[in-house]
Amino acid sequence: MIPKYISSVQVKEILTWPLVNAAVEEALKAIDYSELNAANLEQSYKQQPPRTITTCGNASKLLLTMPGYVGNYNALNRKTNDHLKCSSTLACKVVTSFTNNQNLQPPLPNILANILLFDINTGELQCIMEGTQITAWRTAAASIVATKYLYMKRFPQGFETSIKLAIIGCGVQGQSHALGMCATFNVSEIYLWNRTQSKADDLALKLQKLYSQNSVQVFVTNTPAEAVREAAVICIGTYSPNALINYDMLKTGDVHINTVGAGAVHFGEVSQDIYDNAVIYVDSLINARTELKDLKANIIGEIGQVIREGKRTEKKCLTIYQSLGMAAEDATVAQAVYDAL
Repeated sequence: MIPKYISSVQVKEILTWPLVNAAVEEALKAIDYSELNAANLEQSYKQQPPRTITTCGNASKLLLTMPGYVGNYNALNRKTNDHLKCSSTLACKVVTSFTNNQNLQPPLPNILANILLFDINTGELQCIMEGTQITAWRTAAASIVATKYLYMKRFPQGFETSIKLAIIGCGVQGQSHALGMCATFNVSEIYLWNRTQSKADDLALKLQKLYSQNSVQVFVTNTPAEAVREAAVICIGTYSPNALINYDMLKTGDVHINTVGAGAVHFGEVSQDIYDNAVIYVDSLINARTELKDLKANIIGEIGQVIREGKRTEKKCLTIYQSLGMAAEDATVAQAVYDAL
């Protein structure tokens, strides 16, 4: 078998938020393979080993390998947005994270990825797919799914609930989160902050053009504190090793935080006093045991359990979705792209 190559241009033509959100939700809700028993053999399941991280000289240059298998899940038909078939996918994502890429001329994305899809019957390499865009989209989609189940379901109106959104860090992940959240939820106000303000200004212009008819108000702030002051949903995705937001900055009442820090310390951008007052959900407990081993926080469990049960088991007003990233998410999204071509 000669592997098919799918470029970033082809990937971009296929990706839509309903498609990616649905694929990621399927990956998140699949139960861990070790939990399978005779009573739930028809349940979707995943095999999600810990990823490997190789440093290339120092922590600013990383190579990550992320294998994963998802079985018996429902794929989304791109044309009808209906779940039509039961799929199984074996994939491995290979990622480089080089933090200096943004300073090159011309600049490159800090995170570059390729996804390998394998034939589940023979193990042959079926496809090599550029995965940089999929990484950005599926990470934002996981935050969207987490927001849906950890925050939006607190209200009888559900998706109709109007929210004020804060984006801390307006790089690739900040842009994906802003665009995905606005495309999925009823966002009334969005507050943007970035260390280099020009990035926040550029994102503000893009959002204003896209959502000028939707009455979405866009604000660029001078500090993270200004951005989160009124926000009910906060998305923070930076390389900062130091806390950018603390508990006193947050509004009182219901608040949900999606944190997708890409630095050497995943949880460095959020202060300890926020973790002290919140309950935390993750996408993968296996990855959390290694990558969050130094985090002093109340990790309730995986977001997948909330999806399967349809509700949270606790009533805390402050929730955090601590995103680590799973190859299972890349696998289901890459399969959806592959099937659509």
